[in-house]
Amino acid sequence: MTPVTEIPAADPATAYAHFAGRLAFETDPADVAYALKAGHDDFVLIDTRAKGAYTKSHVPGAVNIPEGGITAEWLAELPADKLLVTYCWGPACNGSTRAAMKIAALGRPVKEMIGGYEYWVREGWRTEGRRPLDARVDTPKPTDLGLFC
Repeated sequence: MTPVTEIPAADPATAYAHFAGRLAFETDPADVAYALKAGHDDFVLIDTRAKGAYTKSHVPGAVNIPEGGITAEWLAELPADKLLVTYCWGPACNGSTRAAMKIAALGRPVKEMIGGYEYWVREGWRTEGRRPLDARVDTPKPTDLGLFC
């Protein structure tokens, strides 16, 4: 027996419920990128990083509001029929999680883009802003990934 098989896998119905449940809360950079590329506009991306980081570079089309600025009044400015999708720097940043929690508490549907800005860039998707990135043209530097603030 190995550490992989030591604990038995869940039955298929339980596993399905678990994974479907995760997808009800999360999306990833590739799903967002392909939706944007196809012209879908059924969600609003919310960059929860500081304004300076957003201004430097962000996911195309994202709006910026640091987690502390989310209010019912601010949410009322966003289209009511759109899913809200939050992201932050990356897996070690919980700003998008906190923002998603506030948004849900205020009664709006929300998901979190796992991996955040860091994995958006690592996967090679272009960004926009004062210093846009395109990994197809130039390899991102550690400072571009949000590894240094």
